[in-house]
Amino acid sequence: MNRRELLKAALAIPFLPAVMTGAIGSAWGTGSRFYSRVHPGQAGWPTPSQWDELKQAVGGRLLKLESPFTASKTACDEALQHIKNPFYLGDQPALTQTSGWADAWLSRTSPYAVAAQSAQDVAAAVRFASKHRLRLVVKGGGHSYQGTSNAADSLLIWTRHMTAITVHDAFVGQGCEGTQAPQPAVSVQSGAIWIDAYDAVTTQNGRYVQGGGCTTVGVAGLIQSGGFGSLSKAFGTAASGLIEAEVVTADGEVRIANVCTNPDLFWGIKGGGGGSLGVVTRLTLRTHALPEFAGAVFGEIRAATDDAYRALIAKAIRFYQHDLFNPHWGEQMHFRGNNALVISMVFQGLNQQQAQAIWQPFLDWVRASKDYSLVKPVQALALPARHMWDAEYFRQHVPGAMIADDRDGAPRNHVLWSGDQGQVGWFIHGFKSAWLPASLLDEDRQSQLVDAIFACTRQWDVGFHFNKGLAGAPPEAIAAARDTATNPQVVDAFALAIIAGSGDPVYPGMPGANQDLSNARRESAAIDRAMDALLKVAPNAGAYVSESDYFQRDWQQAFWGTNYPRLAAVKRRYDPQGLFFVHHGVGSEAWSADGFTRKA
Repeated sequence: MNRRELLKAALAIPFLPAVMTGAIGSAWGTGSRFYSRVHPGQAGWPTPSQWDELKQAVGGRLLKLESPFTASKTACDEALQHIKNPFYLGDQPALTQTSGWADAWLSRTSPYAVAAQSAQDVAAAVRFASKHRLRLVVKGGGHSYQGTSNAADSLLIWTRHMTAITVHDAFVGQGCEGTQAPQPAVSVQSGAIWIDAYDAVTTQNGRYVQGGGCTTVGVAGLIQSGGFGSLSKAFGTAASGLIEAEVVTADGEVRIANVCTNPDLFWGIKGGGGGSLGVVTRLTLRTHALPEFAGAVFGEIRAATDDAYRALIAKAIRFYQHDLFNPHWGEQMHFRGNNALVISMVFQGLNQQQAQAIWQPFLDWVRASKDYSLVKPVQALALPARHMWDAEYFRQHVPGAMIADDRDGAPRNHVLWSGDQGQVGWFIHGFKSAWLPASLLDEDRQSQLVDAIFACTRQWDVGFHFNKGLAGAPPEAIAAARDTATNPQVVDAFALAIIAGSGDPVYPGMPGANQDLSNARRESAAIDRAMDALLKVAPNAGAYVSESDYFQRDWQQAFWGTNYPRLAAVKRRYDPQGLFFVHHGVGSEAWSADGFTRKA
């Protein structure tokens, strides 16, 4: 986006002229140090001896990076062999889980990375980047669709090896003694991924921590983006479960953030977006009592005609509103352009017989008409909730549901859901999301929603992620989500609609990689039309920062709504010079698109 487009977009944000302009101006305008960051070969780029000083400061853990696709034939062959293995990709500091986005970005390798093992390593890297005016990038899980965990010519802080997990029976935040009741919790370092957190908390200890649905997502990145998992309709956002964080701020200091210590930074971390306010090195999250059972309902129904499909959409929406719009149910219904409804719902707190009974009237209606066929039978499956992320249990009872890390010596618990493998290494053609207000489920508005869904599917498939809208959640989950930086629209939304398209991996230097930009642009245009059709019934819908359009014009309003001025104030306090930059992150409007040049 060029500067003129940015200013036009800013003026379209209702609260920006009166509130945000002053906050942004005082944060990154008058009185700030205007400068450009340096590239390799430019004056000011660190000398070899200065890089050696950093290496010594971090205990030798400074890596000189090269993509495995260009390093050697052996490295390239290994990368090609594991290109759809997210655990392999996560172990490569030179690669990211997403390979790029058409006309937006490609996965680029930093020349140097600090393979941090402690907050002190991170602090040393932060101070070095600030002193030498370097573009700084932070990567844990590396799942960012927006490309925020990589940048050419940057210093990478790579937290992958910071994986310690500690389960607490009674945790009290630092400085909160006497004011905060002890509570069950888990402390997780920022390089950990969710499968390890679930293994420690649920499989091994029989409790629940609200995390992400995809098992290879980084814990720290999810918390900072807000975060949703399959059971968020019951337990709220991942960010709202944060009790305390350890954060390295732009001055190189290691700080504790909780409700008693640095409370403004604590609030900003809870949904304010990763990579903008500091480098999170440890998080402590609330854990919950585990329900006895959890399970899923899967299947696919196809309609014979367009009219029958409209009726199927209408029936599905009524069924959701009447029977599934509650804390028991999460995950997805997909409405497809081939007149199919694909069901992949998850439930908790119900057994298999109870789940089947809930779905039976809907299925009876489907079977009663010759206009519908069950492409895949709609089935309910349940299991003891303690085994929900238990790799050994799934190997024995549901083979194929999870895919294991296929490398020799890989931890046995390192598995991902088979349905998530399509995202591994993908090259995004287009991606849009929108929170749909629960008012659309009102009886007098359901027909409008049905028309919008049908019109949307004439352009592209759309998925309704019911667990990513908190309307219908318990009051305590709603209240906790309101006390985060996430767009307040989330608590009034019954679902997050996602419309996306992608292609095969296209990492730079990868043999046979083909971006096929003409096809990508056609798909992107169709995705735009599909979302436009859907948004006719929700014209002011916000978007989820981690799952959104790279080219989102009204990103401040879409991602954070009325919370953005407060986030700008947190940015001003803890990073007044703008050391931390990510695409469409807090304060990024003060910088060029690549994050190297401050705007005058």
